[in-house]
Amino acid sequence: MDSETIQRRRWLILGVMVICLLVVILDNTILNVALRTIQDDLSASQSQMQWAVDSYALVFAGLLIVWGVTGDRVGRKRILLLGIATFGVTSALCSFATTPTELIVYRALMGIGAAAVQPQTLSIIQNVFEPEERPKAIGIWAAFSGVAIAVGPIAGGALIKFFWWGSVFLVNVPIVIVGAILIFVLVPESRDPNPGRFDPFGSLLSIVALVVLVYGIIQGGNTNDWLRWNTLGAIIVGAALLALFVYLEKRSSHPTIDVTLFANKHFSAGTISIAMVFFALMGATFYLAYFLQVIRGYTPLAAGVSLIAVAAGVMIMASQAAGLSAKFGSKLVAGTGLTIFALTMLSYVLVTAATPQWLIEVEMFTLGAGMGLTMTPATNAIMGAVPREKAGAGSAVNNTVRQVAGALGVAVLGSILAVSFRGSLGADRPAELAAALDQPAAIVATLPDNVRVAPLVRDDASESIGGALQFVEKAAAAMQKRGELPQAAQLSPDVVAQQRAKAQTEIGAFVQESKDSFIHGMHVSSIVAALSAFLGAIAAFTMLPGPTEPRTSDAHDEVAPELV
Repeated sequence: MDSETIQRRRWLILGVMVICLLVVILDNTILNVALRTIQDDLSASQSQMQWAVDSYALVFAGLLIVWGVTGDRVGRKRILLLGIATFGVTSALCSFATTPTELIVYRALMGIGAAAVQPQTLSIIQNVFEPEERPKAIGIWAAFSGVAIAVGPIAGGALIKFFWWGSVFLVNVPIVIVGAILIFVLVPESRDPNPGRFDPFGSLLSIVALVVLVYGIIQGGNTNDWLRWNTLGAIIVGAALLALFVYLEKRSSHPTIDVTLFANKHFSAGTISIAMVFFALMGATFYLAYFLQVIRGYTPLAAGVSLIAVAAGVMIMASQAAGLSAKFGSKLVAGTGLTIFALTMLSYVLVTAATPQWLIEVEMFTLGAGMGLTMTPATNAIMGAVPREKAGAGSAVNNTVRQVAGALGVAVLGSILAVSFRGSLGADRPAELAAALDQPAAIVATLPDNVRVAPLVRDDASESIGGALQFVEKAAAAMQKRGELPQAAQLSPDVVAQQRAKAQTEIGAFVQESKDSFIHGMHVSSIVAALSAFLGAIAAFTMLPGPTEPRTSDAHDEVAPELV
């Protein structure tokens, strides 16, 4: 394809890259609202459902670097087509899974396809657009990548409301078919004309290091026990392998990734900025969804719709950030964006169950605006430090940082929320409620376990709002069954009424305490998220380029990529 045709089609090509990006990122969030329905239909355990989510994230994060580098070597269009086809086929398989194990396996296979797709979208944009238009194109790409995070729950809620759970996967298939046709017709092939020798050991080491590291992070978030061998041990091993990877790559004559890029302050600042904003955003999205559904009583669809404000903020500001960066410099724009993001996260400390929804929507819009101002200049800084022929490697680093930071945000902020929740509610509070409901103790002790509350007490009843409310539901059901026993008929109506009133009072008090404890935990988690964003702001203000600094990519852009 000649350069004139590519230039004529460049905005259409950008549209195709956005479609590919959306379908992959949406699958990271669209599944969350369908988990309860899938669990009931497949008779899956909570652990199995966690792995249905985590198997995708684990494989996705582990293969991003390898697929990005492979696209540089063998052709980005070719790998993009392979990835989108794999993603579509495995999406269809997921929609018709009949057992939890099948779903977990198919989700892992989906991660292979997604990891092949995402790095190519940004590297193709890097190669199709010339330097003067590239920041604007990357801004649009960044805007849609942020929008997808908010749109996923909306799409998932709507599909579950009107169709069966398999629709959250099957909806990918027609999008993939259209995307594959457009890729084949519109997108030019490009690759590194001088890729050098393949580095099989480095590629394998990067996969193992990232998979082990992300596995440890996921386990820590799921169990809230960071000292277990498969949590802390996996994180230490993963970090050590990553350090070994960097050491070997730095000394290799044909590295998988040029790790000396991190010596470039613009590249490092962009990476830190992206990491901090995704750490805070993914962790905050995790507990804000619970706040809207459990504390405010929203349906999954309504909670998803309320996140439109985040998407609007990202869309508006990410599309404007390129122009602002050209005028004021990346450091001012990204630093200001991260500061706005951090201050907004800090404002959640003031949110209560009675906070007006319009005010929460304003906060969500501001959160998205801060993210939008950050993503475009930070992504441009990363890609600007990488030669066009190595764009896949730069894109892979960008996306890997996002995935690892996002997983870490959910795990760490989720754990902080759990610890704060337990500290506020009290570890013994569920047992105290059980003792109050199992009265008179001498009589209740002789009854079957299924009508007693004490056997229902589990650790998770004091560790999360979900566990606490699930405990309450089971306690109420046990009380109901107790009232249907023959012994209950021997009690006078007044005694029965008194017992029910007392039980309702005790349960109501416990529910309110649980909600108050969750809000306390949300406040503490928001402070930590804000601090991480402030750290990103410091990196942006001190290390990203100003309006008069030359772009690190200027020298790279003199060398045109090989376009086939």
